[in-house]
Amino acid sequence: MQSFQPTVKCIHGPIIVGAGPSGIAVAACLKQTGVPSFILERTDCIASLWQKWCYDRMSLHLPKDFCELPFMGFPESFPKYPTKDQFVSYLKSYAEKFSISPEFNQTVVAANFDQGSGLWVVDTAELRYVTRWLVVATGENAVPVMPEIHGIEKFQGPVFHTCMYKSGAEFRNKRVLVIGCGNSGMEVSFDLCLHNANPHLVVRNSAHVMPREILGISTYSLAMALLKFLPLTLVDKVLLTCANLILGQTEKLGLRRPKTGPLELKNATGKTPVLDIGALHQIKAGKIQVVSGVKEITSTGAKFVDGYERHYECIIMATGYQSNVPSWLKGSDLFKEDGMPKLPFPNGWKGEKGLYAVGFTRRGLSGASSDAVKVAKDIADQWTVTNRTKQTIIQIN
Repeated sequence: MQSFQPTVKCIHGPIIVGAGPSGIAVAACLKQTGVPSFILERTDCIASLWQKWCYDRMSLHLPKDFCELPFMGFPESFPKYPTKDQFVSYLKSYAEKFSISPEFNQTVVAANFDQGSGLWVVDTAELRYVTRWLVVATGENAVPVMPEIHGIEKFQGPVFHTCMYKSGAEFRNKRVLVIGCGNSGMEVSFDLCLHNANPHLVVRNSAHVMPREILGISTYSLAMALLKFLPLTLVDKVLLTCANLILGQTEKLGLRRPKTGPLELKNATGKTPVLDIGALHQIKAGKIQVVSGVKEITSTGAKFVDGYERHYECIIMATGYQSNVPSWLKGSDLFKEDGMPKLPFPNGWKGEKGLYAVGFTRRGLSGASSDAVKVAKDIADQWTVTNRTKQTIIQIN
């Protein structure tokens, strides 16, 4: 039987994998330098994480000034913290402004560097593409994480990841176990409260809960300003002092703080502090119950490490996301086994042989924008040299 030979398309310019904010940002930066690009996107839209996987009340955690993509700001009419729908509209306008048209429903199943040709070979289910440059822009939040919990298969009610959660309206008067106390877990629990559900929040590890604003200034803005004059450890002490004055001692609520400060911990592990938007008030009021780590899931609820057993009608996994790069990128020098760059920010954007990464900084949209500018400039410099060489050869001939 004759083996299947995919149709091969040669791409004049870099291939960008992923049409999220990172992917369209690097495409826009390339266009500004005169370099064409080709985006492969597995879904049917740009920014699928925001359009398909975010809950209704989601908004940007940081002020919009820190979330702008290169060469285009947010509309002045947008609030300080744009909503999910406002951010999506911004991204659509951004793609339209720079005439970015990804190839949708094109899941990359494999990509590897061909030593013989010196080109990257990128396979989808239908086609094979070859290019000199490959930009990985699938990001650090490509696929949901669903950890294995003993007995989870026994539970008789629904179990799903926060990527499938939209609103607490369907959980009115229900007891819901939310596993995970990061920003998603806290916000989903808060949203459940607003819809008169009864959420129980699993807090297994320590976590920094910070006010989103301090004296009307965003905590992030204040931190960035202080870092210009003070060492990181001192800034952490200032932020924690303010947090304790505003929020109180979170340890009394079952939310232990790590021994390492929030900024130092973020730099070392990528773990983001929780920016409180109202969940802490609900915890203090007893409307969100903080519970210890889960020992086992039963058919009707859960047993906890502190010995208690409780009944629930639904389990929501607020267990985050992870990179999917290892599943399709082969033989890379740029990425580790966990799908994150080997080198930390700001040095993890460039590999060898024309391989690049955008959206893996653990510094949100500002980090993605920073890398997009660097990647575009680096490719543009090579593009210029290549075109000059071609012109010289033509003139000689």
